[in-house]
Amino acid sequence: MTVTDFFGGKIRLAQSATGHRAGTDAILLAALVEASDAGSIIDAGSASGAAGLCVARRFSSAKVKLIDIDAQQVELAQQNIELNGFTDRVRAAQGDFLSPFAQRERQGLVGEDADCLITNPPFLDESRDRISDDQEKNRAHVMPENGLTFWLKACSALLKSKGRLHLIHRADRLSDVLNALPSNFGAIRIIPVHARENEAAIRILVTAIKNSRAPLSIAPGFILHEADGRFTAQAEAIHQGEGGLTAP
Repeated sequence: MTVTDFFGGKIRLAQSATGHRAGTDAILLAALVEASDAGSIIDAGSASGAAGLCVARRFSSAKVKLIDIDAQQVELAQQNIELNGFTDRVRAAQGDFLSPFAQRERQGLVGEDADCLITNPPFLDESRDRISDDQEKNRAHVMPENGLTFWLKACSALLKSKGRLHLIHRADRLSDVLNALPSNFGAIRIIPVHARENEAAIRILVTAIKNSRAPLSIAPGFILHEADGRFTAQAEAIHQGEGGLTAP
């Protein structure tokens, strides 16, 4: 285990020395959350809790639940809650978003009471991608075939009506994400994320509202780096915990 500064030093983060490591994806995901979302928030597939803890740091009113299938990651998340002084409003729990409804119900994963849910689902599809021999990495990165549909359905079961879903995924999986979103989500907003200007997107940030009929929109692309490799001003501010990706 290692403990490092994260989010511009605003978070102390304990993580496994090997396996999944939090970085820019977690910070971008946390930056999607707005003040109007910051009531009851769930971080689905939270690993050591980086994204959810960043949200808790941004909004003192947020009550955050970190949920992950991996018991070791849940233990790390609990350490991080204590390390950052969030024991009064952040908690960690073990849960499997791909389990049958009855099992998720026993795990407390069907409440329909969250104002906002953030998620960084496993990016790799076991039917299409090369899979690592590292089992810890696989738990964090590999989604079973058609698993994204079940994952997002489970996420929906935790959101109240008009609750907001925020997710990050690979840009080349945009069609998979849109096909997997339950049909009762609307106001879908897509933000392409580019490593540099004039380069193809590498990530997509997607926001959707449960039980909304508003149309889909595509926002201007978000650029991470200048030509010389430095963060853009907006990307630097987000990594330092000094701003968010505010929807219009």
